[in-house]
Amino acid sequence: MSIAHLPFDQPGGPLDVPPQLRELRTQGAVHEIRTRVGDPAWLVTGYEEVRQLLDDDRLGRSHPDPENAARSGESALFGGPLGNHATEHADHQRMRSLLQPHFTPGRMRAFRSRVETLTSELLDDLVRQPPPADLLAALAVPLPILVICELLGVPYEDRARFRAWSQAAADVLDRGRSEQGLGDLFGYCQELVAKKRRTPGDDVISRLCATEGVGDGGEGGDAKAGDDEVGDDEIAMLSTALLFAGHETTVVQLGLGALLLLTNPGQAQALRENPDLIKGAVEEILRAPGKGGGGIPRYAHTDLVVDGVTIRAGDLVMLDNGAANHDAAVYPDPDRFDITRRGPSHLTFGHGMRYCVGAPLARMELQVAFGQLLRRFPEMRLAVDVEELVVRADLLTGGLVELPVTW
Repeated sequence: MSIAHLPFDQPGGPLDVPPQLRELRTQGAVHEIRTRVGDPAWLVTGYEEVRQLLDDDRLGRSHPDPENAARSGESALFGGPLGNHATEHADHQRMRSLLQPHFTPGRMRAFRSRVETLTSELLDDLVRQPPPADLLAALAVPLPILVICELLGVPYEDRARFRAWSQAAADVLDRGRSEQGLGDLFGYCQELVAKKRRTPGDDVISRLCATEGVGDGGEGGDAKAGDDEVGDDEIAMLSTALLFAGHETTVVQLGLGALLLLTNPGQAQALRENPDLIKGAVEEILRAPGKGGGGIPRYAHTDLVVDGVTIRAGDLVMLDNGAANHDAAVYPDPDRFDITRRGPSHLTFGHGMRYCVGAPLARMELQVAFGQLLRRFPEMRLAVDVEELVVRADLLTGGLVELPVTW
């Protein structure tokens, strides 16, 4: 039997579980595969196995020999090892301790009214357009960008530049382009930090700059960090991660979530009739898309056995949270989109020590966006056949190229 090769094709459309992945899952929870660049890896597809390994400190993003480590793709963000192998866990905890206070559920509730206003303004613009329209361009792309700009204190007029750099950084096929994009995005965030030093505002980057123990760095913003301090480059690095993840992944979820609702009109109508179902609906929107990209890359830091398979130290392990979200042992009839579904939490945001810091923000954005969209556009429908929709195969985050709708 030949070894499966990522990414898996989705011939049925962007929401369907790839047939090759479906076949693999009948053979167990751990599979020998080749990544999109041809390197060997293990693909983990079972819900319980993925959940446990996401919170297992025997796996990490770093590798003791990064130059010779297997790669999942050419992206500078997630294509290969990241971080210092000796200090990875401590570095990760430090990062989380710096970021979590700015993305608590309480802070997101306080910010919700602003997101509601931004969403309403975008939908006002859409109302004024004659159909058909691209729902990605009208809502799914601009809303997360507006939100992350306001949270971080990033000028919205810079959106074309930082989105272009973000998409370059996410390129899984061209490492040179990805590295250049990530470098440009980091350089931009260094400039932002320097500006916040001079003129702080009420935003996350300014508050990071004001973190206790950071020197003022002088007029040029060149603060140096001691062992316990937060220096400007570290703040710029954190800002780079927030600027990328804070909009790019939500753009994808908004597009796929809208497609799920448009292709399941009965579920959309149930949500219109009972808006209190929105929280559960968003959780199902986060769970339901069938993805074929391989999931979350990790490296084994020691030998371990998973579902009877021995994984050696240094091996690349792909934790396929999309496949785990479709595990029939956990989710009955997993391919059915059901906004009233009950059961264990999906793994789209990860689990445990690396659970996504921005999850409260993403949930809130999706709840607001879909709540307003369904109410204001009850007749909205796809303007093309679902089979005509195209998924971005060149980007780490995937997502639709466009989503034509009419009403």
